[in-house]
Amino acid sequence: MDHFQIRNGILHAEDVALPVIAEEVGTPVYVYSRATLVRHARVFRDALSGLKNPHIAFAVKANPNLAVLRVLAKEGYGADVVSGGELTRALAAGMKPKDIVFSGVGKTHAELQQGLEEGIGQFNIESEEEGYELASIARRFGKTAACALRVNPDVDARTHEKISTGKRENKFGVPLDRAAEIYASLSKEDGLDMRGIAVHIGSQLGDLEPLETAFGKLGELITQLREAGCKVSHVDLGGGLGVPYKTGEELPAPAEYGAMVERVTKDWDVQLMFEPGRVIAGNAGVLLTRVIRVKRGIERPFVVVDAAMNDLARPAMYGAWHDFEAVQPTGEKSVSHIVGPICETGDTFAMDRECDTLVAGDLAVFRTAGAYGATMASSYNSRGFVAEVLVDGDQFAVVADRIPAGAIMDAERVPAWLDD
Repeated sequence: MDHFQIRNGILHAEDVALPVIAEEVGTPVYVYSRATLVRHARVFRDALSGLKNPHIAFAVKANPNLAVLRVLAKEGYGADVVSGGELTRALAAGMKPKDIVFSGVGKTHAELQQGLEEGIGQFNIESEEEGYELASIARRFGKTAACALRVNPDVDARTHEKISTGKRENKFGVPLDRAAEIYASLSKEDGLDMRGIAVHIGSQLGDLEPLETAFGKLGELITQLREAGCKVSHVDLGGGLGVPYKTGEELPAPAEYGAMVERVTKDWDVQLMFEPGRVIAGNAGVLLTRVIRVKRGIERPFVVVDAAMNDLARPAMYGAWHDFEAVQPTGEKSVSHIVGPICETGDTFAMDRECDTLVAGDLAVFRTAGAYGATMASSYNSRGFVAEVLVDGDQFAVVADRIPAGAIMDAERVPAWLDD
């Protein structure tokens, strides 16, 4: 459920009519619903109510907007970060250092040091080499880093190949057959507190079976580690639950996921950790756009909107589907190609899509755009960065300014010697 509904013939975000936002802020613009963020955060937390003291850290990469993070911080969520920049954002939004988990296969020396200095709760180590480097930094500063070793279980998540992270050919984690050896070795390092293991097999998962398979392998590893005399007190099960992008699409609910986790992990005797992202933020946002014109095509008309692949990259990058709807639907439908203005054929949101009939000047939305939307934006074709708005009941605020192309150009320099 989300809080984007038609009222009196007009699509609203909570109690705000979207044309009001378009008039005041312009388009394209991302619009987030606080009520939806809060609802999803609570639904996910409630789904884990059968577990003892679960730790939930929002995957900041899904939506790093400070206002979004502040909403989730107020709901008691920590942060799963994958860069020093995300760590800085999480702290600025009010996430507590002890509730921050630092993941990612390419943490730099400076980022490892930053995490230590901020006193974050856990590093998810992705390689033996990273572990030794972190130990060296920790010793130099007289600190001890709480760590989990990320394991690659070689499980096919059955999702898009570009967001699959748990197969042996993927870059993430250490091979399962070497995990016990690496864990035992790192456990001997001064500066490291090896306290657990971590796994994350992919994103937008529509089936719980791959997750259960991966978790089963972790259970076997826990037994192996403890028999070898290693401490295992924490297990990070990652995230990855999918959200419905198409109307009527059915995916496993958080409650089903929670029941599966409770059943599989009942004998582990650990604190479980989770990293939801898309399942919290996905349906909490839309991309509001305006039709530039409708161009006659050979077989179908092209509905050209002012949003583009630089604003919402998922369709161009993954062939992803986003429902496309008129803000003021007339009831008339037609089949069209939905495209943006960028000089790339890839700047196509949908082909042969049956949708609301639109004309120049009409407003429309791409649904389920609250995750992996604005965070993946670019300035390609010298377009500015899209604005972001948060709605709360009958009020709204711009929570990320539109950055025009001129402002981006201000950061560039032409060296004097080019004028010689």
